[in-house]
Amino acid sequence: MRRARWITPWAESLEKASIYHCISRVVDGRFAFGAEEKEHFRMLMRMMENFTGCRVLSYCLMCNHFHILLEVPPRAAGLEDVSDEVFLRRLSSLYSEAFVGDIAALLHDARHEGGLEGGNPERALEIRERFDYRMHDLGEFMKGLLQRFTQWFNGRHRRKGRLWEDRFKSVIVESGTAARTMAAYIDLNPVRAGMIEDPADYRWSSYGEAVGGGRKGNGKKAREGLVRAITSDRSCGESGFDASQWKEASRRYRRLLGMALERKGLSAKVTTSGKAQMAKNDAEAMESGDNQTVLPDLRMAGMLRRRVRYFSDGAVIGSKEFVDQAFTKSRERFPGNRKDGARRMRGSGKAAAGTLWSLRDLRVGV
Repeated sequence: MRRARWITPWAESLEKASIYHCISRVVDGRFAFGAEEKEHFRMLMRMMENFTGCRVLSYCLMCNHFHILLEVPPRAAGLEDVSDEVFLRRLSSLYSEAFVGDIAALLHDARHEGGLEGGNPERALEIRERFDYRMHDLGEFMKGLLQRFTQWFNGRHRRKGRLWEDRFKSVIVESGTAARTMAAYIDLNPVRAGMIEDPADYRWSSYGEAVGGGRKGNGKKAREGLVRAITSDRSCGESGFDASQWKEASRRYRRLLGMALERKGLSAKVTTSGKAQMAKNDAEAMESGDNQTVLPDLRMAGMLRRRVRYFSDGAVIGSKEFVDQAFTKSRERFPGNRKDGARRMRGSGKAAAGTLWSLRDLRVGV
């Protein structure tokens, strides 16, 4: 029997967004993704992002799996605030100009039905509800992305059948330290795999796109997402996705990535433009003390170079209070003898113990 997916208890909140770390693997672990496949996957990911209103904070596309750190906006209030103009612009991300034109005409007629001000709002709502349920929703974002990629991949490679192993995994992530740590963990995937020495050199990741731009873009979307991940403890709403904050946010992020790299004895890499600079050493990082994040970041930097199973199987990752809240709201999913929710991380996650907690108490070495 499949376990029910972990969804934030406030998923239908009028105000609070939800952040998830999503992972999916290709069947049999086969290495199916080359440069062309990764570029197409990223294009579809951005299309689904534009359509659903969900926002990619961090991502990494590997040869047989991917990671996405996704923020899902508040559903109830969020969709009510989406104007017809924005709604139609979202539709154009996935549908043809002719199709969107037909929907626009239907909405226009409903809004002006009977010549009355406001027209027929119930009819307009019926038209929009055909698509609204797919917006601001984790499952619909991932379903649309995986299905569209599978269709393209099977056609491109003349194959049939499923491409992905079972359902995608998702872990609830708290904003702030947890989101920032998870973003760095995701961007360091190719370093852990021994493919590169500097995450800035990997094209198909949020950090690589942010500093180098995509094949057809300037990296703005990636910078906006990382700014949100890095500053999510003090920003909210659309104001949290501001690429103009990249200079300051990237300094903090590069320091965290650089500390993780230095654990392997790698020297800091500095480009002529300074985009991929990782020049702060541990002592300088200790002195900077911005936002009281340095000590936790420094202590956990080495951990980011190892696989941390809690980040993919821990169900909920965040502060003790955050994890306990999720446990309380989902009490019926646990045996009666379990008294509390937060579990101290061990094994490869030991460095985060006391700062980050997990809802699941995973066995070390498994």
